[in-house]
Amino acid sequence: MSGKINRRSFVERSALAGTGVVISPFISRAAGFFNSVDDTIKIALVGCGGRGTGAASQALSTKQNVKLVAMADAFKDNLEASLTNIINEVGKDKVDVPKDRQYVGFDGYLHAIQHADVVILATPPGFRPIHFAEAIAQNKHVFMEKPVATDAPGVRKVLETAAIAKQKKLNVVVGLQRHYQAKYTKIMDLVHDGKIGDITSAQAYWNSAGVWVRPRVAGQTEMEYQMRNWYYFNWLCGDHINEQHIHNIDVINWAKQATPVSAQGMGGRQVRTGKEYGEIYDHHYVEFTYADGTIMNSQCRHIKNCWDEVNEKLVGTKGTVDFGEGSVMGYNGKSILKYDAKNDPNPYQVEHDLLFDAIAKGEYKFDNAAYGATSTMTAILGRMATYSGKMIKWDEALNSKISIMPKEYAWDANPPVLPNEEGFYPIPMPGSTEVI
Repeated sequence: MSGKINRRSFVERSALAGTGVVISPFISRAAGFFNSVDDTIKIALVGCGGRGTGAASQALSTKQNVKLVAMADAFKDNLEASLTNIINEVGKDKVDVPKDRQYVGFDGYLHAIQHADVVILATPPGFRPIHFAEAIAQNKHVFMEKPVATDAPGVRKVLETAAIAKQKKLNVVVGLQRHYQAKYTKIMDLVHDGKIGDITSAQAYWNSAGVWVRPRVAGQTEMEYQMRNWYYFNWLCGDHINEQHIHNIDVINWAKQATPVSAQGMGGRQVRTGKEYGEIYDHHYVEFTYADGTIMNSQCRHIKNCWDEVNEKLVGTKGTVDFGEGSVMGYNGKSILKYDAKNDPNPYQVEHDLLFDAIAKGEYKFDNAAYGATSTMTAILGRMATYSGKMIKWDEALNSKISIMPKEYAWDANPPVLPNEEGFYPIPMPGSTEVI
C-alpha cells in the first residue's frame, strides 16, 4: 500500500498529455507498423475489482492476439484475487503479469500504463480523470468504465483529455454498454429516423435494492475504509445517481442527441440511514429539461422491498418507446417494432470485440469519452439539484469550481469527508448544501 502522491503531482502528470510531439502507437496496418514487435496487443488493467476483472477477461476473450501484461490496484489483495480469477477465466496463455509488473498503491497506475498498448481503467470513478489523462499522455488506447468523474472539475478534465485523444487518434471506449447493445442501437436508429416523431417527454429508472456494503475493519485508516467502502462516498462514487443511473440518463441524452439545460428535483436518505452508508442518498427524483422543452423524469432508488425497475421510455408526437420491452409503438395502435433480444451478443463483450478489432487493424473508430463525460455531467447535475433543492442550470453546473477530491492521496491522509464522534458522516441537506 505504498505510493503517496498529492493532487499537484497528478495535475503535473496530466499536463503532459498536451505537450510534445504526438507519437501514435498504432499507424495503418497496411503500412506494416505495429507497436508490439510480436504483434501482441498488450493490456494493462488499472483497478482490479469485480468490474475490472470482468472487463479484462472480456478484452482477453477477443479474437486478436492480446495479452495482459501489467496490473495496478490500491490494494494487494484485490490485485491478487483479480489475477487468479482472470487466469481461471481465460487461461494462463493470455496472462503474463509477473510480480514486478504488479503495482500496488495510489501511484501504481503510472507504472502499469507504461507496459501496455491498451489500458483498462476500472477503479472507483473519482480516479478516472487523472488515470485517463495519464493513459492518453502515454499514447495508449483506452477502455474506461463509467462514470468518468464525480465532480465538475473532473468532467472538464475528461473533456480536455478527450480532445487530446481525438487529436492523437487514440481509440477510447466507455463502458456505457447500451451503445453496443443490438436492441438499443436498432431502436435508436428508428427514433433518430423520426418513427415516433419529436420526443416530448422521457422516463429513466434505476430502482433497486442497492449494492454491497463493506464493513469497517479494526486498524483501518479513514482513507482505507472509504476506499474499501467506496460506493458510499461522493469523491469516489458520485452517489448512485451517478454510478448506476448514468446508464439510463445516457440513453435519454442519446435519444435527444443533446444534454439538458437545467434540472430540479428532490431526494434524501429515508431508509438507508446507517453510518455504513457513508454520505449518499437512498433515493433521487430529478426533472431534467432540454432546450426544446422536453422533460426527462428521472428516478433512482436503493431501498429493499420496493418496486424495482431499470428502464428507459420515450414519448413522441407519433409514438412511444419502451427500451426494456424492446417495443416501438405508433399512436395508431400498430407496432412499429417488437424486438426479440434473446440471441443478441453480450454488449459487454461487443465493446471489446470492436475496440480490439479496430486497434489490430490500425484504425481510429471510437471517441466515446466526450459523450461519456457529458452523460456523467448530466448525472452530477441531477445530484446537484437533489442535494441543494434548487434549480441548477447546465452551464453553471459544468463550470462549478467545487472539487470534492482529496488534496493528498495517501493512506494516512484525510479524505474530503470525515465522520463525527459517533461515526456518522455529514449528509447533504436541501436548502443549505452548496453545490455551485
